[in-house]
Amino acid sequence: VPLMVPLGGLRTLVVQQTSLERPRETWSKKMDFLLSVIGYAVDLGNVWRFPYICYQNGGGAFLLPYLLMAVFGGVPLFYMELALGQFHRSGCISIWKHICPIFKGIGFAICIIALYISFYYNTIMAWALYYLLSSFQPTLPWTTCTNSWNTANCNRYMSTDHNVSWSNSSTSPAEEFYTRQVLQVHLSPGLHQLGSVSWQLALCLLFIFTIIYFSIWKGVKTSGKVVWVTATFPYLVLLVLLIRGATLPGAWRGVVFYLKPDWEKLLSTTVWIDAAAQIFFSLGPGFGVLLAFASYNPFHNNCYKDALITSSVNCLTSFLSGFVIFTVLGYIAEMRHLDVDAVAKDAGPSLLFIVYAEAIANMPGATFFAIIFFLMIIMLGLDSTFAGLEGVITAMLDEFPHVLSKRREQFVLGLVCVCYLGALSTLTYGGAFVVKLFEEYATGPAVITVVLLEVIAVSWFYGTNRFCNDIQLMLGFYPGLFWRVCWVAICPCFLLFIVISFLAFPPEVKLFQYHFPPWTTVLGYCIGVSSFICVPAYMVYHLLNAKGTFKQVQHFLSFPL
Repeated sequence: VPLMVPLGGLRTLVVQQTSLERPRETWSKKMDFLLSVIGYAVDLGNVWRFPYICYQNGGGAFLLPYLLMAVFGGVPLFYMELALGQFHRSGCISIWKHICPIFKGIGFAICIIALYISFYYNTIMAWALYYLLSSFQPTLPWTTCTNSWNTANCNRYMSTDHNVSWSNSSTSPAEEFYTRQVLQVHLSPGLHQLGSVSWQLALCLLFIFTIIYFSIWKGVKTSGKVVWVTATFPYLVLLVLLIRGATLPGAWRGVVFYLKPDWEKLLSTTVWIDAAAQIFFSLGPGFGVLLAFASYNPFHNNCYKDALITSSVNCLTSFLSGFVIFTVLGYIAEMRHLDVDAVAKDAGPSLLFIVYAEAIANMPGATFFAIIFFLMIIMLGLDSTFAGLEGVITAMLDEFPHVLSKRREQFVLGLVCVCYLGALSTLTYGGAFVVKLFEEYATGPAVITVVLLEVIAVSWFYGTNRFCNDIQLMLGFYPGLFWRVCWVAICPCFLLFIVISFLAFPPEVKLFQYHFPPWTTVLGYCIGVSSFICVPAYMVYHLLNAKGTFKQVQHFLSFPL
């Protein structure tokens, strides 16, 4: 309510805020926020994707493009999102009324992408839970060839097994447990015929979503407490596994293979594309999560320092994970009398669920190491899911406060149910093919394009000077030239480079012996476009609803209210 107050002949306008909205929730402790961001950024990709990409792209030499892409692309984007969220105290949809209203479709696109990710990402945790429950046995089920799911090709092949003949058609018990018992992928010929839902995996996923619901239903006050376990426990396990791996015979072979630099690889564009994509997906700007988490911070919190700390922890975790994985790969190579590259040909879930699971099974104290390893995988996934869904929840609550602010628990329950129903296709016998399709096509190119538009909207439409003034108001200092150049020029080029490379060199998708047919590529891109279409659709809607002369409309569209 404006009040006119006379002050020595001058009349001053004093604004009293009489808002009916509830005060915004905040983190109980600063550490809750930091652990939540670290828990979100450090996920399964750090453990399986980074080590694989590192050795594939020249070992130690890959660290150079990786660090350059982090410094000039990943970290500036990370800092920008934290600063935007903290200053405007809004989720990824309603924040656009402060920045550039015509780009509001970006917020809706982010929410749809987050939903797509929740359809497949949690299924990987359901697989890990199945393994965890199977680990409570004196003999781990993926160590023997005498189970009901094993075939005649099953062969145990470690140094302790003498007189074993290994041929190209031979399979390990760990591979058969994963493909024939957990996934049951042999019952599906491909994406055109997925088969029925596996009830065991459906129950595992139901349990995972139950944990997720009770961790996020009350907001950051509860999820901020849960991450004290889910974000710190993986580090404890990584440390235990690193010490155990380093003491195994042949571990040094794996480390040499991981870090031996191949400088000629740096001349290949694919190395730089992989480095850019890895740092982008690892730090995770553009999923609405950093905006949501930072919006619950105190206004003057030093988000600059937070951005540097959390992104450094994330990159170091990736590097540490490489040692954890490759010491064990060196051990398997030693046991099988093979080269490390013959053992390390699998990436993604197969690296964890076949290769690493098999190595653990052949260690002394196998049951203990299996339990803590699969618990770690579940926890790495959980806090990333908490974050992804919190990004959607914050966005919707901020956009529709009158409808949803007092019904948070019911809204979260509905969202979790939608995610579970959406994930059912990934629980079928051919579910692993669906997971791979979503992972390769449905989310990657779409989210990078969305972030490219976000950077352009903030740096060019809202204006870097205005954004830097906001930061100065919050933190007390003006961002340096390096950050301004990154936001205006380097980050858009960095993102455009990844988008063009995705389109120019679409990944050849193959899983086990199944090559994805051409129609699946079209389907994958259609799913990706279905989220991105929100951006131009909202622009058209906004134009049609704008009233006034062309100049007034132009001003109305481009500038915040």
